[in-house]
Formats: sequence, C-alpha cells, structure tokens
Amino acid sequence: MIRLKTVRIDRLIRLLLLGGLMSIGWPRFAGAQTPDSASILERLDKLERENSVLAGQVKSLQAEVAALRGSSGAPAGSPPPASQADSGAASPQAGGETAVAGPETPHAPTPEERLDVVQQRVEEQAQSKVEASQKFPIRLTGMALFNSFLNSRGSGGGEYPTVASAPTAEAAGATLRQTIIGLDFRGPRTFLGGQVFGDLQMDFATSNNTLAQSLRIRTGYLEIDWGSSNIMVGLEKPIFNPREPASLAQVAVSPLTGTGNLWLWVPQVRLEHTLAFGSSSGLRAQMGVIETKESTPYSGSVFTGTVQANRPGLEGRFEFFHKIDNERRLEIAPGFHISTTHAGGLSIPSQVLSADWFFNPWQPVELTGAFFSGHNVALLGAGAVNEGFAVFGSRTAGIGAAGGWGQITIHAAPRADLHLFVGRQSYSSYVLDGNDVASNFQYGANLFYRIAPNVLVGPEISQIRTTLFSQMIRINNHYDLALAYLF
Repeated sequence: MIRLKTVRIDRLIRLLLLGGLMSIGWPRFAGAQTPDSASILERLDKLERENSVLAGQVKSLQAEVAALRGSSGAPAGSPPPASQADSGAASPQAGGETAVAGPETPHAPTPEERLDVVQQRVEEQAQSKVEASQKFPIRLTGMALFNSFLNSRGSGGGEYPTVASAPTAEAAGATLRQTIIGLDFRGPRTFLGGQVFGDLQMDFATSNNTLAQSLRIRTGYLEIDWGSSNIMVGLEKPIFNPREPASLAQVAVSPLTGTGNLWLWVPQVRLEHTLAFGSSSGLRAQMGVIETKESTPYSGSVFTGTVQANRPGLEGRFEFFHKIDNERRLEIAPGFHISTTHAGGLSIPSQVLSADWFFNPWQPVELTGAFFSGHNVALLGAGAVNEGFAVFGSRTAGIGAAGGWGQITIHAAPRADLHLFVGRQSYSSYVLDGNDVASNFQYGANLFYRIAPNVLVGPEISQIRTTLFSQMIRINNHYDLALAYLF
C-alpha cells in the first residue's frame, strides 16, 4: 500500500529555519538578512509549489482507484476501506499539531496477474471434465443400474420375459447388465446457423453370462437444429411411436415390449418442423425414412431363409400440442408406418396406423399411452411374440395385430413417483395355429423413490398373461428391486 502525506508548510518552515540557525550560528543570524537566508526562503517557496502539485496528484489517484473499483463490480459510491488515520480526517499529533493523511488505496491487479488467474482456472476445469479432441463440449451421462429379480414358473428362464412360457422352475437373480453409459455432445453452428448436437447410449445387455459382457449400442443420433426445424440421423425408436412407459426393471428392451409397445431401435433419417398456432398451441410434424429389421416368416414356410434382412420404410407422426398453463399440457399424435418385406421373390406389405398421447390434467398426475393397428409388425419389435407374415406356396399373408399401452404417473411426494401401467397386444387367427399367441396382456406398478438427488430405489411388480389360440393361458409374475445411480 502507498501512503502519501502532505505536511503543513509552517511546520516545514520551522524545521528548515532551525536547521539553518544551527549551521550558521545564532549570533550571525541575528543581524541583517544574509544571502544564505534568501536561499532558504527560495527553497521554501519551491517546496510549497511542489506540495501543491503533489496534492493534485493524490486527488487524481483517488479518482482512478474509484473508477477501478466500479469496473470490478464494487457497489457504486461505496467508500474505500480506511482507518481513522487514513480517512482524510484530522487526527491529534504531538505538540497539538495535526497532519492530513490521504486515502490508503488497494493494489489493482496487473494484466499479468489476471492472466495467471485465468490460466489456473482453465487448468482446473480441464482436470474435471471430459474433453473432446475437437474442443467441443461433451458430457458423460448414464445410469449405473443394479437389478435383483424373482420370476414365477412361467418365465422361460429370462430375467424379464416379454411372453409367459410353459411352467418351469422359479428363477431369481441379480444383474448389472442394464447399466447405461451415454455421451452427450454439442457442436458448433453450421450452415444457415443450425446448432449441431447429438447423443450416444450404450449398455451391457448382450449376454446372460456375467463373465462375457460387452458394450452394445442402444440409441444414438446426430441432429442439426434451426429452431422450428431440424434434421436427425441415427438409431432411435420408430418415428411413429416415440413414447414408452417408465421402468427400472425392464431397460434392456423398452418396457411393455410385446404387450402394446412397438419399440425396436432402427436406423433412420428424420425431418421435423414445428408450426405455432398462437403462443400456446402448435403442430410438430415429423417424416422420415427408416431401415427395418425383417423377421422370418411363419414356421414351416419354404422361404424361411430367403428374407431380405433389411428394407427401407416410410414413417410419419403429427403431434398437436397445447400448453394449458405452466404445469399442464396436452399432446395427441397420429402416426403411420409403411414398408415392404421381400421373401422368396414375393412382397409382403407392412402397414401400421398409430396414435399416442400425453396429458396431465393437474400437476400431480400424468396420463401417457399409445395405440397401433396393422399387419406384419414383427419387424418393429414384436417378433418375440409372433412372426410378422406367413407364406403358403405363391400366396403371402401379413399377420394382423393390434395393441396399445397406458400409464398413470402420480407424483406422490417430492421424492416419490408412482407408475401404474397396462398393455395388451392381440393377433388375427386365420394364419396362426393353436400354439401361437392370440393375445399378450401385462399390468403392474413401480415406484421411483429418490434417496438422494441422483440415487433411485425402484421396486416393481408385474404380471404377464399370454393366451394361445388353443385357449391355454400362461402366467408369469415378476418382482424386481432396482438401485440406480444417475450420473
């Protein structure tokens, strides 16, 4: 700190005079004024002028300090901290004299010091984040998920069966295979000002062998967004059926698979555009081309090994939305799927119509669901239940199917969400026999309870009832307790 003081002129004169008298002797000075005394007075005048200049410099320095404090965020008009001796007020001195002290100014950081601080912060941030080689933002996301489960006699040995099977022994176990690891990234702005971003999700649901786990790509996409329009390429749920129930027990595949939820993740290119109808309503239109994963025809067909594994398909969805208020909204969306399966030189169409919805009539309750009807739907994730089509000689037939699911979410407490869900999927009978599935029905409930902001405990109970065309009913009860750590 720099401390500047101005000294009263009379005190300075006395000191100088005393020094002069001591040097020339009192008797000599008692006479008339000598050249030495004239020189002393000249020096005193010079010191007085310099003192005036110094006082002006002190005032200028005070103004600069006040400006620096204002630019650094200090409250306007706040006085600098100072002690009584440095506040500019007169303070008693020895001999009854006073001294005026200027303000004690803080040290302003130099550009070099500020640069050092910035470099230290950059180094700290680099140690605490995932860094991309192209220097774009990237985040590690996901969920470490532990499941312990118990199945009744109709599980067929699966951890979470989608179809009840013939009675077997009860099965229990635990797994970490449904753990999800994700990467969320944001890129630069591209042509026409579009923002680039994307996401990649992986899990370990490739094998029941706990010693032979490997990563599996679940979903992933790249998207360019221009606000009201965007284009997406990647691996995602079908365009016409984006919603799914909430579950910590069934994560390796989408919940309610085989009981109303056509979920299969498929490669796709999707275009989206949003039209606003005022400030709270609008239409979100989505159209795209997908790649289907074709299933084999009905067992016994001579064309079983001649199916083209992948075929293009056209899908669309048109969501009408309305924002009731800040907490309530309504969304209804019809959709469609069109593709053609090739087997043995024959063409089997796949055509599906759908509808999905979301509605929370009041803040603690949400209603979600979807419905579909069509034929040859196995290529969309229903292959575990029945085949999609049958081939008899020169004649083909797509197997008709219809289904849907619904879920009620109750925000029972700030940390607890209760989900009640039900789903059903049924098939036409004219190309199926008594050992095939006529309908598959599932219902259940689960609870998400946050024991910490990013830690969930999720008990779930559900039952699957599978009805064969022979009128036989198979039942499996599933009990699951999940612990999830979100990161």
